[in-house]
Amino acid sequence: MLIGELARRSGVSARMLRHYEALGLVRPRGRTGSGYREYGADDVRRVFHVESLRSLGLSLREVGRALDDPDFAPARLVEELARRTRERIAAETELLARLDRVRAAGPADWDDVLRGAALLRALGAWNADDRQRAALAAEGGPVPAEALADAVLREPDPYVAGALRWALARTDGSALAPLARGLDSPAAEVRERAARSLAALPADADADADTGVTALLRRVLGHADAEVRGHAALALGARGHTEAVPALVAMVVAGRHDVDAADALSRLAGEGGGVGDRVVGLLAEGLEPGGAGAAARRRIAQALADIPGDAATRLLLALTRDEDRGVAVSAAYGAGRRGE
Repeated sequence: MLIGELARRSGVSARMLRHYEALGLVRPRGRTGSGYREYGADDVRRVFHVESLRSLGLSLREVGRALDDPDFAPARLVEELARRTRERIAAETELLARLDRVRAAGPADWDDVLRGAALLRALGAWNADDRQRAALAAEGGPVPAEALADAVLREPDPYVAGALRWALARTDGSALAPLARGLDSPAAEVRERAARSLAALPADADADADTGVTALLRRVLGHADAEVRGHAALALGARGHTEAVPALVAMVVAGRHDVDAADALSRLAGEGGGVGDRVVGLLAEGLEPGGAGAAARRRIAQALADIPGDAATRLLLALTRDEDRGVAVSAAYGAGRRGE
């Protein structure tokens, strides 16, 4: 058969068949008396083999080796092709996410598109300084909140993470979904970043709403990760939400951000409504036999010093008789500040 017939049977153009011949992938069996290339059934199969290997992602050079080198290892090449494909899919997925984020920012013109794309690229830069500058430039700019949230969840540098939280706090609040996912991450560092970022978001206008920042913080109070619970408790306490009291007391007893927790308890207790007595009652439970060592009792005494009310005074006076001198001195100092 001539090249036209081979092209018809194989579905490959005559021009491409000539290119294959130049590379040695297809070799006509001979020529006719008129000088035309002549092919047989084996050449049709060869073309099909070339096209099949190309469909797997092999280059034409790799196709030639696969077909002609008896020592060629197909399993190794298939593994290499799979690796390239995974990398290509990852790159395409990242590109799609970037395009979606630029689109979500609602660009008005090409300048917005270019600025948004540049900032998104810079947020993934290798250099921490570049990432920090991008985070600061993103405030009020064309980078959507979800992109900032994803960036802060993967950011290991504390200064860059702080800039990202600052920018995130100035968005429209649509970062809650990615932050909520981050709270359930199997990686403790990601959960901690999500909790810190959530705590830094501004309070809702309606604190009793079933959705929003405050509602998510309330749910996080029951989180299995103590560090996550702590960030939620501190944020709620700073906003006057008394449901954070048990978690804050637990932080004082455990020595986890205990100074900040004690400050939050003092503010909540100062608002009245029996909160002070509730705080004292929970702190007293931490003093029960077997409940707290000397270091914990000392932290409790220090926290009690700033809790208003007679109940706090009585518990402080009791702690002045503690067997541990450090606890007794801390309690005496707190009682003395109250005029006792």
